[in-house]
Parts: sequence; C-alpha cells; structure tokens
Amino acid sequence: MNHMADETSKTAPTVYQHLAIMLDQIAAVSWQKLGLHPDMVTGKLEPNLGEAKVAIDVSGYLAQQLEPTLDDEDRRQVQHLVRDLRLNYVQKMQESGS
Repeated sequence: MNHMADETSKTAPTVYQHLAIMLDQIAAVSWQKLGLHPDMVTGKLEPNLGEAKVAIDVSGYLAQQLEPTLDDEDRRQVQHLVRDLRLNYVQKMQESGS
C-alpha cells in the first residue's frame, strides 16, 4: 500500500466548490433568520429580518459568482433558491409592517 500515491492523487476543491458549500450554508442561515427554519443552536424560530437581508444578499452574490460554472439545471436551482429567499423576505417584511 503506497500511502504517498494516495495523497498525490487527490485534488484540492476548486474555489467554485467552496462557493457552492458557502451558498448552501448561508442559504440555511437565511431561512433561519427569516424565522422559517429553527435556529441550529437554540432549536427555536428566531426571526431577525435585518440579518436575513444580509444573508440573502450574500446568497445572491455567491449565486452570481457560481452561475457561469453551472449546467442549466443547477443554474435554475440556484436562481430559484435566491428568488425564493427574496420573495420570503418581502413577505416577512410586509407581515412585520416594515
């Protein structure tokens, strides 16, 4: 068993793979801050629309950076994710009277 060969055959993740992971994580935070998913730490719904807006804006930026590298189906999924986050944000803002 040649452990050294195993190490060199692995490739480092691309920046786009890292961005996809980050998008997934910040989208999860966005849903939590919208109060639509429980907080991962407390298990409670704890909306914070100010933080939700920042997380959604970052999600949009990450999606924009990723889109050129995605196939049509993945691109649509990412676009729908960002659209759904934004629509839910607008709805929550209307509900809160802001």
